[in-house]
Amino acid sequence: MSTVLAPEVAVKTEEKIEKLTLKEKVSYGFGDFGNGFMFDLGQLYLLKFLTDVAGIPAAAAGTIFLVSKLFAAIMDPIVGSSIDYRKNIGKRGKFRPYLLIGSLALAIFTVLLFISPEVSTTGKLVYAYGLYMIWGIAYSFTNIPYGSLGAAMTQDAEDRTSLATYRQIGSLGALLITSVIVMPIIVKFENPKVGYPVVMGIMCIVGIIGFYICYRNTKERVVVKEAPKEKLSFMSIIRTFATNKPLLTLVLMTIFSISAYNIKSALLIYFAQYNLGNVTLVANMSFVIIGSSFLGVILMPKLVKKFGKKHTAMIGFGICIVADLINFLIPTNIYSFTMLSAIAFIGISIPNGITWALVSDIIDYGEWVSGERKEATTYSLFNFSRKLAQSLAGFLSGLGLSLIGYVPNVAQTAGTLLGIKGLLTLYPAIALTIAMLVIGIMYKLTDDKHAEIIQDLKTR
Repeated sequence: MSTVLAPEVAVKTEEKIEKLTLKEKVSYGFGDFGNGFMFDLGQLYLLKFLTDVAGIPAAAAGTIFLVSKLFAAIMDPIVGSSIDYRKNIGKRGKFRPYLLIGSLALAIFTVLLFISPEVSTTGKLVYAYGLYMIWGIAYSFTNIPYGSLGAAMTQDAEDRTSLATYRQIGSLGALLITSVIVMPIIVKFENPKVGYPVVMGIMCIVGIIGFYICYRNTKERVVVKEAPKEKLSFMSIIRTFATNKPLLTLVLMTIFSISAYNIKSALLIYFAQYNLGNVTLVANMSFVIIGSSFLGVILMPKLVKKFGKKHTAMIGFGICIVADLINFLIPTNIYSFTMLSAIAFIGISIPNGITWALVSDIIDYGEWVSGERKEATTYSLFNFSRKLAQSLAGFLSGLGLSLIGYVPNVAQTAGTLLGIKGLLTLYPAIALTIAMLVIGIMYKLTDDKHAEIIQDLKTR
């Protein structure tokens, strides 16, 4: 394995790495806060909108998620590579300008997703497929530069953990707020076909503001002087992927962990409406469940310092698995279910947060191996796994609802109620067990090894 750095593609870093300010760390977290006010809407409410408002069958709605997310996953490396091969434009940086333009486009398409034209079911499907695919491209041009920005801000291990922490806080903050306030506002509208797009529009304005705060108060310090020498091609993308073993491992882990997380998010609203008998309970439950997960994020830096990133992620997975299994096995009760779900979210929030620090380390590893720094390409390949997991979660949610006999807006059978509970708890427990085994056995880029790589890069 070659570790020779091409001198033409040197990375400008200070001999003594400049520490990030608290303002920069918090502002970076606002990026994911803004992202959540658009992205989370699709994860939390789009399936419900498609099945119960647009009138699309559950299995067909799930297929929309599968196909559209797979399309977006394929587009991600193309988008990421196009960004990497773009020259730095001075003070604005290589990645930051995308946050402004991308967030505006993402906001527009998010609102359009929650509009159901008065056409046939086939027409509604065509509209939903087309809009969700376009939405996915807009999301890629926003999220990939944002994720790459973290690696460009610093190579300091402690600061990267801090950025991952504030990013996860921003993400959870957005998820908490959108989970709690969106549905209670929508039900105040007599016509949900009006309520959904109006409320989503308000949320998107908040999202744009979050991205602007991130753009305004962050700085790219790790600067690539030139674009990669290797000609941009399909094979160049594949080589970036194939030569980075830690990236391959993280991708595999993420397919299982994110699919579990998204199914939890998407099906809670069904559980509240049918298993508990009141859809507005989702707001109170989400407040407790998601609010509790901040504890995991707050503890994350201390756990990483004591156990390292890899083992801390495994601890988080273990907590979530145990809580979900107990929740499935015991009788349904709003108090015990909410408490155990909160513990599960505390657990899963830990590896989800650590992931952002891991992908920055993996970008450094890729530079160390190949001699070329490709932040956006590497991050987009990682994002590929997230999109794949999201497509799997959306498809399994829709398919699962169909298989258990779900019929919208009527009382469900006992078997269907058990099926909803199983999709919400049992599937995540199984998927996260696989994720824990993957990172435990296959991930070899330890914190000590990463420190050696950074020192070697500085020496070169």
